[in-house]
Amino acid sequence: MKKTILKLALTGLFAGILISSCDKSTKVNDAKEKLSEAKEDSKEEINDAQATLKEAQDDLNKEYQKFKDESEAKIADNERKIEELKQRAKEEKKEIKADLDKKIDKLEIKNKELKRKLGDYKEDGKDKWQSFKREFNHDMDELGTALKDFTVNNKK
Repeated sequence: MKKTILKLALTGLFAGILISSCDKSTKVNDAKEKLSEAKEDSKEEINDAQATLKEAQDDLNKEYQKFKDESEAKIADNERKIEELKQRAKEEKKEIKADLDKKIDKLEIKNKELKRKLGDYKEDGKDKWQSFKREFNHDMDELGTALKDFTVNNKK
């Protein structure tokens, strides 16, 4: 009878160990599956984020190129206007011509600075781009106003 009880106890113990080890391996397998799914989800999220970032960079590059092309056209127009002013200044009297030449030179220098500034700009992110664009447009508008005022004053 002792042997039967001992055999029964050992069988129960082995059965308990076997059941509990199966349960743990199931938990481990479930955890591995969840981890695998999480990795897949994070890969998809990373890919989505990278695609969004690339799209934003492409949009910013297109915006920059458009702005650069428009600004270069304005600078070329300013250069043409400055050349016209130089021609007009040649027709003026000596006293007026010297003063006009100084003013024209200042305008020409400012236009060249804007051209250099546009060429030197390196893309540093959206915030810096917006700041650069705002400042550049302000300077360009000032130069345009100075050129208009110059021709108005010259006609009087």
